[in-house]
Amino acid sequence: MTHDHDLVLRPTAAQTQAALNPPPGRTGGDLVVESLAGLGATTVFGLPGQHALGVFDALRRSDLRYIGLRVENNAGFAADAYGRITGEAAPLLLSTGPGALTSLAALQEARAASAPVLAISSQVPAAGLGGGRHGYLHELPDQAASFRGVVKSVHTARTQSQIPSAIAEAWTSALTVPHGPVWVEIPQDVLLAETSIPVVSGGDTFPEELPPRPELTAVAADLLTRAERPAIIAGGGVVRADAAKKLRQLAERLQAPVVTTFGGKGAFPWTHPLSLQSWLEDRHTTDFLEDADVLLVIGSGLGELSSNYHTFKPRGRVIQIEADLGKLESNHPALGIHADARLALQALLETAGERTDPAAPERVREVLDRVRARIAFQGLTLEQDVLAAVRKALPPRAPSFWDMTILAYWAWSAFDAKAPGTMHSAQGSGGLGYAYPAALGAAAADPTHPVLAVSGDGGALYSVAELATARQYDLNVTWLIVDDGGYGILRAYMTDAFGTPTATATDLPGPDFAALAESFGVPGVRTSPETLERDLAKALTTPGPSVVVLPAVLRMFAPTHAA
Repeated sequence: MTHDHDLVLRPTAAQTQAALNPPPGRTGGDLVVESLAGLGATTVFGLPGQHALGVFDALRRSDLRYIGLRVENNAGFAADAYGRITGEAAPLLLSTGPGALTSLAALQEARAASAPVLAISSQVPAAGLGGGRHGYLHELPDQAASFRGVVKSVHTARTQSQIPSAIAEAWTSALTVPHGPVWVEIPQDVLLAETSIPVVSGGDTFPEELPPRPELTAVAADLLTRAERPAIIAGGGVVRADAAKKLRQLAERLQAPVVTTFGGKGAFPWTHPLSLQSWLEDRHTTDFLEDADVLLVIGSGLGELSSNYHTFKPRGRVIQIEADLGKLESNHPALGIHADARLALQALLETAGERTDPAAPERVREVLDRVRARIAFQGLTLEQDVLAAVRKALPPRAPSFWDMTILAYWAWSAFDAKAPGTMHSAQGSGGLGYAYPAALGAAAADPTHPVLAVSGDGGALYSVAELATARQYDLNVTWLIVDDGGYGILRAYMTDAFGTPTATATDLPGPDFAALAESFGVPGVRTSPETLERDLAKALTTPGPSVVVLPAVLRMFAPTHAA
């Protein structure tokens, strides 16, 4: 009798012959690139360094496409976006010490946003591992320790035979729900030494699914079916699980209004009669959600931004569906369901009954009318016009990437993403410099659509070196830079808190960004609020990289969490 676990895949005659006669001149670096190709990788990002040259030399002998950025952190942001767009683990090749550490902020964002990034770093020679002070260039007492609190998992290959399995294990970790960045490190001498190990011919991995517990979804379905005023908060987990259609089906069955978090933009149609859109930083929305007798939170941890800065105090029963176990009930008591959003929504669709609530769309309209009236009272026509111009210029399916800047804060609440997975920002970790290198990664992932990056002048200065990358690879990214001469939001925060900003810290004498772009061979144009739609649309429809600079001082709408 044969059992499944007794079955072994037999190599073909050709595979056996190739294994017995591996080509000469291969190194540990070849094992790295062969492992990546065997797992299905086609594109890698990174930056070379002395200890990592074995991998970069092996790239010449592989079919992998390499996109090299100018700063390791930016390479990490590009890999993050590639992972978000494709749903694949994006390889990120780094060197030891300073090169590795420079990627930390990008990996923090990938972890916060559940973006699958496979970071592979070199290490000092194996003799230098173990915490001793041997004096190798770039040596750290424990390099991996710098990453353990940031990434999902850490993997070390100390010998060549460990490389394929370590990379496969890391790949599986990155793609297991919740997705996230992982870290692999390999000593320099292991990468450089010649190898007699056969060519890596495969490496299929099967990340485990995360289905909901049926007894919990049964309770949740009953609560939602019997609710008088159900509501739904849809987070980024819905987008990452490709579950937007199932969310809409459930909302319509329950007649439950839906608000999307800033990370969940596009998870629910913006103009749907049940759509509360994304006005989470508004007390009218907060009050409405607090009044729900059953609140379904799916794919969100209800963190600071999603809870109107922790002022949200639900009075009804909360059901929270979350793939990240650490986020489950971390902010509010709930019927916690540890599950992938898609699988959980399917289970609810199979068990929840239908509700009728003809008044639900009217209650949604009343909330949105109150929100619009509050914003209109503040005299923010310029800001609304600029955001509207961006939306009109950007094709509906084109992805956009937003830095931590005032126009992005507006977009979180007021921008119609049109489709799930088309609007991305660094609001997971909140670091500057995300938008442009991330947009380059997205353009590498899908060249069929133009990509928009939006930065302030402060954030843009983090990323100007990547204009060279955009030109080198002719990536179809338009970069909108809103130039207000400083860190505009920090200037506003300091003025609100202390009456005046520290000008030497918040005011930034900067370059002529249009001229700077031209110096890289990238077309640059200065625009105005009146001509923004035309100039941005022209740039987006012209193939290749471009820069549009908007000199403007924008204001934020008044917050409600401090009222």
